Amino acid sequence: MTSKNNKLTFKKSFAILILVFTKNFNVLAQTTQNINVLFVNEVGNDLAQVAVDVALNYIRKNPSLGLSVELLSVEGNRTDSKGLLESLCSKYSEALNTNRMPHVILDTTLTGVASETVKSISVALGIPTVSTSFGQEGDIRQWRSLSPEKGNYLLQIMPPTDMIPEVIRSIIIYMNITNAAILYDDSFVMDHKYKALLQNIPTRHVITSIGNDKDRGEQIEKLRNLDINNFFILGSFPSIRKVLESAKREFFERNFAWHAITQFQGELSSNIENATIMLLRPVSDSKSKDRLGVIRTTYNMKQEPQTSSVFYFDIALRTFLAIKNILQVGAWPPNMKYLTCDEYDGSNTPNHTIDLKSAFIEVTEPATYGPLEFPKGKTSFNGHSYMKFDMDISAVTIRGGASVSTKTLGKWEAGLDNPLRIANEGDMKNLTADIVYRVYTVVQEPFIFRDPSAPKGFKGYCIDLLDEIAKIVKFDYEIKAVEDGKFGNMNEKGEWNGIVRKLIDKQADIGLGSMSVMAERETVIDFTVPYYDLVGISIMMQLPSTPSSLFKFLTVLETNVWLCILAAYFFTSFLMWIFDRYSPYSYQNNREKYKNDDEKREFNIKECLWFCMTSLTPQGGGEAPKNLSGRLVAATWWLFGFIIIASYTANLAAFLTVSRLDTPVESLDDLSKQYKILYAPLNGSSAMTYFQRMADIESRFYEIWKEMSLNDSLTPVERSKLAVWDYPVSDKYTKMWQAMQEAGLPNSLDEAVERIRNSTSASGFAFLGDATDIRYKVLTNCDLQMVGEEFSRKPYAIAVQQGSPLKDQFNNAILMLLNKRQLEKLKEQWWKNDDIQSKCEKPDDQSDGISIQNIGGVFIVIFVGIGMACITLVFEFWYYKYRKNIKIVDVMEANDENSRVKNSNLKIPNLKQEFGNLGEIKNDSGQNVLKTRTLNSETNNFKSRF
Repeated sequence: MTSKNNKLTFKKSFAILILVFTKNFNVLAQTTQNINVLFVNEVGNDLAQVAVDVALNYIRKNPSLGLSVELLSVEGNRTDSKGLLESLCSKYSEALNTNRMPHVILDTTLTGVASETVKSISVALGIPTVSTSFGQEGDIRQWRSLSPEKGNYLLQIMPPTDMIPEVIRSIIIYMNITNAAILYDDSFVMDHKYKALLQNIPTRHVITSIGNDKDRGEQIEKLRNLDINNFFILGSFPSIRKVLESAKREFFERNFAWHAITQFQGELSSNIENATIMLLRPVSDSKSKDRLGVIRTTYNMKQEPQTSSVFYFDIALRTFLAIKNILQVGAWPPNMKYLTCDEYDGSNTPNHTIDLKSAFIEVTEPATYGPLEFPKGKTSFNGHSYMKFDMDISAVTIRGGASVSTKTLGKWEAGLDNPLRIANEGDMKNLTADIVYRVYTVVQEPFIFRDPSAPKGFKGYCIDLLDEIAKIVKFDYEIKAVEDGKFGNMNEKGEWNGIVRKLIDKQADIGLGSMSVMAERETVIDFTVPYYDLVGISIMMQLPSTPSSLFKFLTVLETNVWLCILAAYFFTSFLMWIFDRYSPYSYQNNREKYKNDDEKREFNIKECLWFCMTSLTPQGGGEAPKNLSGRLVAATWWLFGFIIIASYTANLAAFLTVSRLDTPVESLDDLSKQYKILYAPLNGSSAMTYFQRMADIESRFYEIWKEMSLNDSLTPVERSKLAVWDYPVSDKYTKMWQAMQEAGLPNSLDEAVERIRNSTSASGFAFLGDATDIRYKVLTNCDLQMVGEEFSRKPYAIAVQQGSPLKDQFNNAILMLLNKRQLEKLKEQWWKNDDIQSKCEKPDDQSDGISIQNIGGVFIVIFVGIGMACITLVFEFWYYKYRKNIKIVDVMEANDENSRVKNSNLKIPNLKQEFGNLGEIKNDSGQNVLKTRTLNSETNNFKSRF
C-alpha cells in the first residue's frame, strides 16, 4: 500500500514538474522575439563582419535578451553598383518568397556607390535601415531630403574612422595653421572629406593618399613645393613610420610640424635622426573598460582597431534590440507592405510610420567602448550621430631612430567642432611649425646690403620693409642671395633665370629687392601692390672735375694779353714822363704860371707809374698833367683802361657761365647722337631688357614697312603712298643696342662704377640703370653724377609664387604701412639720413658763386701788397735814419759847416739861389735857429752832400 502510494506521489510530482516546465517554456517562447535582418557589408570590411558575428554569439549566450536573429548577408564591391543591386534584390526577393520579411537592413558599407546603392533601395522600398556609412549631413546623396516619416526609420551613425579626421580641424583652429597636407592610408576613407573637413577655415590644404615606397619621397617633396609645412598622417603605425622615414632631414626643422593620427594601439617608432611628433591615439571610456575586457576575452573580439570593431558590435546589438522592442510593444505595422525591386516604379514607395529612431535611442544596453551621441532638438539625426571617445594627445621625441620620451599634452573628445583640451599650452606651442618663408634676393644697395652682424645677414630698405610686414602677418624668414645675381629674365627658349626661376620651381616663397613689375614676369609669378613709387632708367656718369686755382681770375685773359697790357702800362708811363719833362707847359717847366693852383703835381717817373696804375681803378689817377700832350696821353690811357676793364669783366662773367654749362650729355638723345662716350646697362637687368626689346621692335617694324614697300602686288598709287624721304621707323634704339653690345655690358653695379671711374675724357663711359640705384651711388660717391630725366618708369613690388596666399596678406600689410606713412620714413632713413652718405663739396656749377679756391688769389694779392708795403716801410725807415739824417743846427754850427764846405774845394755857385733863402726863427729861449728849406727837384744831385 505504501509502495503504491509512493508511485502515485511520484507520478503526481513528475506531472507537476512537466506542467511547470511547459508553462515556463511557453512564457519564454512568448518573450523571445525573432527578427530578420538583411546584413549588407562591403568587401574588405572584415571588422563589421566579425563584429556582427560576435553580436549574434552574444545574443545566443544571453537568452535573457529574449532575442533571436536570422541574418541574411549580402556583400558588395565599393565600385560595382550593378552587381550589388542585383545581389540585394535577389536576396530580398528570396526572403519575401520564404516569408522571412526583413525587419531591418543593417548597412555597414563605407562610402561610394556601394553605400549609395543600399540607400537608394532602402528609401525606394521603404525598408527600415541602420547604416554606419561615412559622411556628415549632405554627404549621403540618396538620403539628403528625407521626409520626417522616412527620417524615423532610415538612420545613419558615423563610425569612429569617420570621426577621427575631425581632430585635424580642431588642431588647425587651435594652432592657427594656414597650410596643411593630409596623408592617409587605406585604414581611413577620406573621399567625402575633401570638401567638408576644413570648410570655412582659411587654410590651404591637400588631402591625398600615401604613395608607394618608390614615390613617397617625391610626393612629400611636391607637397613642400606647394608651400606646405604642416603634415598630418592618418594611418597605422607602419604607414606613419614609412612617411616619416621618406621625408628629408630638413623637413623636421623648426619650420615644419608633423602630426601622426591613428586608431590603433601601440608605440610610435621611426628611423629618423631628430624629430618631435604629435601623436594622437583613441582611448576608451573609463566606464566601459570592464565591459570591453569581457567582450574581448569572452567573445574573442580582438580585432584592431578596437574603436571600429567595438562600434560595429554595439550598433548591430542596438539595432537588434531596437527592433525587438518595437515588436514587443506592438508598434510594428501588422500588415506591413513589402515591395519587390521589380514592383517599384519610382512612385509607389510604401508609407510606414515605424519609429525606429526613438527605439534605437532608448535601448539601454551599455556601451562597450564609448557611449553613442545623438543630436537633440531639431538637428538632423543623420550626419550628427556618432560614438563618443577620447583621443589622447602626446608629444613623442625621437632621437637616433628611437623614441626617447613621450609627454602628454591633452585630450580631444570625438565630435564635430569639439575644441582641444590642452593641459600645457607652452608645450603645445613648441610643436607648432614656425612660419619661415624662403626669401631670395639680389644684393643692391640701399635695398639690400650684406651685413654679417645683422640678424639675417642682410640689411637695407627691403629688409626693414619685410620686418614691418612680418610684424603684421606674423612669420619668420630665411634669406639668401640668388646665385646668378639676376632678378629674372626669359631667354629665347622661354626659360627664366634668377629669382623668377626660384619662384617658379617652388624653391623660394618670396622674391625681395628692387624688382620691377613687368608684364612677362606676371605671367609666371605674382606681384604684391607696389611698395615703391614708379622708378625709371637714368644715366650715371663721372662728375667732371673742374681744377681749382687760386688765380683763376687771371685765366680769363691769355698770358700774352696780360703781357701786352703790362707793356702798354710801362710804355704809357714812360711816355707821360717824357712829355711832362720836355713840354714847356708842364708844371715843372712853368711853375710861376701854376703857383696858385691847389694841385701841384710834378710827373716824374714814379708819379707817372702811379698815375697809370690808379687810372685803372675806380679811385682814379688824381691830378692830370698840365700840358696838353700829357693830357692826350692820359686820355688815351683812360680809354684803353676802360676797354680793358670792360672786356675783363665781360669775359669773366662769360667764363663762369660757360664752365657751368659745360655738360656733354644731358639726355638719352644726347647719348645716342654721340660716339665719344660709351654706355651700357647691367647684363640681365630690366634696363637691358628695355633696350633689347625696343631695338627688336624697331627692327620688326622696319621689316614690316620694307615688306610692304617691296610688295609687287601694290598698285602704283598704293606704292606711292609708302614712298618716304625719311624712314617712318626710327633706328635710335637699334643703334644704341648695337653700341651697348660693342661697349660690353657690366655684370654688376660695382663693375659699372669702376668702368665709369676708369674712363677718361677721350673715352668716357655712361651707365644706364635704375634711378634709385644711381641716386644712391651719387649720394654716397662724390665723383659720380646723375644725368637726364628718368624714362621707362615701372614700380617696385615683392614677388611671390603664382597663386600664393602671401599676395593678399602682403597687400594688406603694405597698404597698412602706406597709410601709416611708414614707407616714407624708411625712404627718409635710407636715402636722406644714411650714415654712409658722403659729405661732398658743391661743385662750382651747383654753388651760388665762385668758391674760395678759385678767387683766393685776390686775397693773396692783398697780402702780398701789404707785405711789400711793410718791407718798404722798413727800408724807408732805415734809409731815413742812416743815409739822410737832416739836423737842425744854430748859426754857429752852420758857419762851421760852411767853412768845412769851403775847405772841401767844392764848386757850388750861387748857393743862395740854389738853396733858397735862410730865415731866422727864434726858439723858446730867444736864440736864433736856422731853418733849412726843402730842396727843389733840380737840385736832387746836391742833396746827398748834406
